[in-house]
Amino acid sequence: MKLLKGLGIALCLAVLCLLVVTTARADDWNRKTVITFSGPIEVPGVGQHNLPAGTYVFKILDSQSDRHIVQIFNQDETQVLTTILAIPNYRLKTTNKTTITFRERPAGEPEALRAWFYPGRQWGEEFVYEKPRAIELAKEANEPVLATSVELTTAPIETLKTAPIEAVAPTGEPVELAQVVEAPPADVAEPTTVAAADPLPATASPLPLIALFGLLTIGAGFALSAFSKRSV
Repeated sequence: MKLLKGLGIALCLAVLCLLVVTTARADDWNRKTVITFSGPIEVPGVGQHNLPAGTYVFKILDSQSDRHIVQIFNQDETQVLTTILAIPNYRLKTTNKTTITFRERPAGEPEALRAWFYPGRQWGEEFVYEKPRAIELAKEANEPVLATSVELTTAPIETLKTAPIEAVAPTGEPVELAQVVEAPPADVAEPTTVAAADPLPATASPLPLIALFGLLTIGAGFALSAFSKRSV
């Protein structure tokens, strides 16, 4: 009977572990990251282009192609502040914490968002600016910047998925993308990520089924425990 009781407890623990793993994978799927900025920052994309100091939530919306869509939310995730076009950028060394990089700006100007690397990943997001703004940033930093000719102010997400992307030099001339983003070694491929743009409907979520299974397992554990006591 002690074996049956132990089995019930083990099943309960297994369900709890499964719930934790499911939550962790959900964050890794969209790379949800909470970031606090101590000063104002400039961001590209559709929507707000200057964010005051504060806490924000970064998420991947879509990463099925060679271009990615990133969204920045307010702290409680009730509002999308901007939707940004990005392309993958490779780094040789990963870190166990979020890495955000900025472009150099004149003193007193908000820092301009350049790239975002999720903890433990070699692939990050190099952000794309509208071409006129990209040329200005390239001149200020004296280095190439990713640009698109699409007007991002009100562009729909489907437009971002097919928008042309180039790298522009401080002179405004196009240069190779390799001058901005790091190409991976030949034997390294970008991991496949399911698009967040087409999530399963709420009714198809496995969490309710997992929760039900957990309750049934816990109930079975108590029943086995009671039965073992009566059998002693």
